[in-house]
Amino acid sequence: MIPLEEEIRQLKKEKNAVILAHYYVPDCVQAIADEVGDSFYLAKKAKDSKASLIVFAGVSFMGESACMLNPDKKVCMPDLTADCAMAHMASEEKIKHMRDMYDDLAVVCYINSTAALKMLSDVCVTSSNAVGIVRALPNQHIYFIPDGNLGAFVKAQVPEKDIILNDGFCPVHQQMTIQDVTAAKAEHPGAQLLVHPECPAEVADAADFVGSTAEIIEFAGKSEAESFIIGTEDGVLHELNKRNPNKHFYPLKKMQQCADMKKVTLEKVRDCLKYESGQITVPSDVCRLAVKPLEKMLEMAK
Repeated sequence: MIPLEEEIRQLKKEKNAVILAHYYVPDCVQAIADEVGDSFYLAKKAKDSKASLIVFAGVSFMGESACMLNPDKKVCMPDLTADCAMAHMASEEKIKHMRDMYDDLAVVCYINSTAALKMLSDVCVTSSNAVGIVRALPNQHIYFIPDGNLGAFVKAQVPEKDIILNDGFCPVHQQMTIQDVTAAKAEHPGAQLLVHPECPAEVADAADFVGSTAEIIEFAGKSEAESFIIGTEDGVLHELNKRNPNKHFYPLKKMQQCADMKKVTLEKVRDCLKYESGQITVPSDVCRLAVKPLEKMLEMAK
């Protein structure tokens, strides 16, 4: 019986497949992937891929985005039940109400959202490009969906615009508190605090650096500091330790884990490749509208 990892490698060759994995999936899945990254990086890699089969190790909105950007390729997910609660936290009625209120409104949609929300939006953003894209838009009024914390972070960076916040949130980041910051700093004196902008504003305000998962990894690599407190999902610690074996990384609090991301296992990746199961499909009428803000994001982010 061949080892699971070797079976996956063989299947990738046979199927002309590529495995794209988010930083938050289990370490063993990141280790076997062809590309590991945040949502923006993986969206670009999906679009640029020459593979016939894309296996997306992440949550549903990521698979949807990859499917819409690659209508001629088969996109499968190891676990179709792996979802993102925040991706659903905005309503069509509220978006319509906001458009009725403001003539020049731009609906800016975090990529962490369903295709149904994307199709109602003007442009998508990620945590790494949200500030730049919002600043570059000609619109004065911005309705930022679905994450209120990322929206608040952008609002603070772009005060010249009227940014209207939604009340969505990431359950993992929302649970991080200023009390957690105080406790972690007491336990690890001198460590730099690096957090994701999906965290509440008081946590972001206390940080030495606020950025996307990819930006946190980059900052830690360049920093002269030797120890860091990490305020985002624990899965990112795999890449941080891999790139910086002589530095020390500590989670801001215990169990900073997305249960849906952790549904992705090596066995499920193998089965996804072997049987081409878990295929993602987006209805053509939804895709036609939802892909437009994604493509606009990729164009503006250049």
